[in-house]
Amino acid sequence: MLGASTDTQQAQRRFREKHGLPFTLLCDTDKQLVQAYDVYKEKNMYGRKVMGTERTTFLIDGQGKIAKVWAKVKPAGHAAEVLQALRGLL
Repeated sequence: MLGASTDTQQAQRRFREKHGLPFTLLCDTDKQLVQAYDVYKEKNMYGRKVMGTERTTFLIDGQGKIAKVWAKVKPAGHAAEVLQALRGLL
C-alpha cells in the first residue's frame, strides 16, 4: 500500500506520525503523479477556486492495472470499502 501527496517530505513525515499510518507516502511536490492520474483539479475552497489534489483511491491489481477507483473520498468508512474490494480481487 502506498499513499501520495504534493506535500514536502517533512510535512508527510509529521502527518504519517500524527495519524500512525503504516504505509509509505510518496512525495510528489512537482505534481507529476497527480497530473498523470488526473487528480489535480480545480477545487472550491471557501468560495475561491484553487488547484489541488482531489482525494482519490486507486486499487491496482497484481498485473498493475487499475481495478477500482474511488473519487472524492471521505475518510469515514473508506478503509472498509477498500478492504472489501481488495478481498474481491484475491
